[in-house]
Amino acid sequence: MRKIAIINQKGGTAKTTTAVNLAAALAAHDRTVLLIDMDPQGNISTWFDIVPQKSLYHVLLDETVTPEECIVPVRQNLYVLPSTKIAAQAELILTGLPGRERVLSRKLAKLGGYDFVFLDCPPSLNLLNQNAMTYADEAFIPVSMDYLALVGVKQILENLKMVREILGHEIDVSLVIPTFYDRRNRKSREVLEKLELHFNGKVTDPIRANVRLAEAASHHQTIFEYDPTSLGARDYQRLAERVLAETPSRPEKVMQR
Repeated sequence: MRKIAIINQKGGTAKTTTAVNLAAALAAHDRTVLLIDMDPQGNISTWFDIVPQKSLYHVLLDETVTPEECIVPVRQNLYVLPSTKIAAQAELILTGLPGRERVLSRKLAKLGGYDFVFLDCPPSLNLLNQNAMTYADEAFIPVSMDYLALVGVKQILENLKMVREILGHEIDVSLVIPTFYDRRNRKSREVLEKLELHFNGKVTDPIRANVRLAEAASHHQTIFEYDPTSLGARDYQRLAERVLAETPSRPEKVMQR
């Protein structure tokens, strides 16, 4: 089971868009995928039009609730552990607990049955993000084509180093995903060149700027449902194929939930 934090300290880099559409593409490849929404804004819940009865808050703080009780099936092979605005309250409560950075890891220790777990992280260094990074084994970093996003990448690398050195948990960057790419724009080309120079071999093909991606969210659909012939669908399909190519093959299909 690959456990992947999708993270950037800067907002507006298509973290949720990447989490949703990459997960959907992998699910279509017969992989079982769980999306964990670490953001109190609950963007994944909004995307799939979920009104959860139980959420990340209950997983973190209610010892009588199991993660399985909070997980919602949204598509074939695709599941969501939703978040709501009360997750922000969970963070305040966690602050006073021992081992507060590892609560999520402890609560999800027995979770299985998935090929991929993606954690959609908020754009900040907070306790929820620290919990995500100490649960995940690797990080995917979406980077929009502007210089402030590069600053966000630098902050993420520093945070990952902190997790390794202070919290003693190994997590590394597996992929850097350029988003909102426009090859006609010099800034896009320059930022992509900088990424490729710094992250040799880890930079994926860009996700091109495509208004259909935003439209899909407003219709509570993945890009493959909303417009399967769009640039966005083709780009996320290509990203999924790269992720699969870098994933060890399974001896047999993972048991369905």
